[in-house]
Amino acid sequence: MVEMLKDNNFDRVKLFDADDLTLQALKGSDIQVMVGIPNKMLLDLAGSSKAAMDWVANNISSHMKRKHGVDIRMDKAWHSNLQTQSIKLPLIQPTNRSEIYLPDQIPRLVAVGDDPFTGADVNTVFPAMQHVQAALEDAGLSNKIKVTVVLGTDVYESVTGKPSDGAFRDDLHGPMVDIARFLAANSAPVILKMQPFIRVYNNPLLPLEYIFFKDSAVPLVDGAVTYHNYFDASHDTLVAALRNSGFPDVPIVVGEVGWPTDGDANATPQNAQQFNQALLAHIGSGQGTPLRPGPVDAYLFSIIDEDQRSVDSGHFERHWGIFYYDGMPKYNLSMRDGSVALTPAKGVNYLQKRWCILNPADSLAEKVGDSVGYACGLADCTSLGYKTSCGHLDAKGNISYAYNTYYQTNNQDVQACDFNGLANTTDVDPSYGTCKFNIGISLSSGNGGDGSMIAVVLTALFAASITLCL
Repeated sequence: MVEMLKDNNFDRVKLFDADDLTLQALKGSDIQVMVGIPNKMLLDLAGSSKAAMDWVANNISSHMKRKHGVDIRMDKAWHSNLQTQSIKLPLIQPTNRSEIYLPDQIPRLVAVGDDPFTGADVNTVFPAMQHVQAALEDAGLSNKIKVTVVLGTDVYESVTGKPSDGAFRDDLHGPMVDIARFLAANSAPVILKMQPFIRVYNNPLLPLEYIFFKDSAVPLVDGAVTYHNYFDASHDTLVAALRNSGFPDVPIVVGEVGWPTDGDANATPQNAQQFNQALLAHIGSGQGTPLRPGPVDAYLFSIIDEDQRSVDSGHFERHWGIFYYDGMPKYNLSMRDGSVALTPAKGVNYLQKRWCILNPADSLAEKVGDSVGYACGLADCTSLGYKTSCGHLDAKGNISYAYNTYYQTNNQDVQACDFNGLANTTDVDPSYGTCKFNIGISLSSGNGGDGSMIAVVLTALFAASITLCL
């Protein structure tokens, strides 16, 4: 996995959890890492300074003290005490940018929570941040590591629709002012979780031209400033919210932005390629946004699909990757070296070319429906549904897809293709049109060098998720 990141010139990643296996895989790689703390840990961290000290000791100090340790760092651009020389963009970069590595001077960053401003989490965020900051101070790391939090775009709003009138929501204004004051005092950025796809998903009438950075988009006029895309307008609404709260200089890092490829009518590889390519060009221009000219730090979400990700928001949640489950690129992206193709993972070993399908002689009895529910409850069937990649399958095709997904998830175990005699295996690929019947990946490798990479893909990425920095 690390080799694939380096082959594609991705030199910065954002982890949603300090997964030990993932961090060990990244050590000595020269890949910069932003580490996150899951929302489920905030209550303990907010209520106990010892819990914060234990977390820092186990997840930060231990990795930084190892020889050739993990580079848990944050980008240079937002830190006022560093040189003003521009940093390298891993994908598209203007020719006047250069690369600098200052390991002893670059501040690191830990994101406390991932958009934790709903329900009971609201009142735990700021105390948790304070306790983690105190723990870093006790560990002698506060001069190198900064504490921050991830905000969703629903934390702020503009009653007029103009970015310049941006403000934090009334019900979150108090906590957000405390957090902004904390960030400003510690010279730390705020992390913005921006997902234009979610806006389209919740409002299908939203014009895609404005989302996809199209020249034909109807612009948004805000006084003397004109906005031609959603990215700039949303970014600057947060800029205004910080400014209008008295903290105009808090830096912003876009910690999550991308487009899914399945699970919804608008979630297609074509739309994802179009959005991400336009995003790369926009970020790579170095122009920034109207209220924040200059380089924008942004992380592309995400590297690979996650078949265990929650689908509470929609089936698309498992399809954000620019690579499929096996490390094969979903589409082309123009890179900074002039190439138009992503480099696939190397050394991937698949299981046998064998699939599990509904026995053609069986009828669609009630017991078939029960078996499909069982299979999809334990495997990923999010490619089935209205206007998805497998939405054109007939009833028997849907059943076969469910059976095969369960079969591959269970490493082609013979018992996983029985379903009370309703299923059987075949060596004829049942894929049809855009619907691909996958083959599982073998965790063993005969080449000796890349077997561990597959383990990282399955155990770390599906569990932790990685976001790439643009």
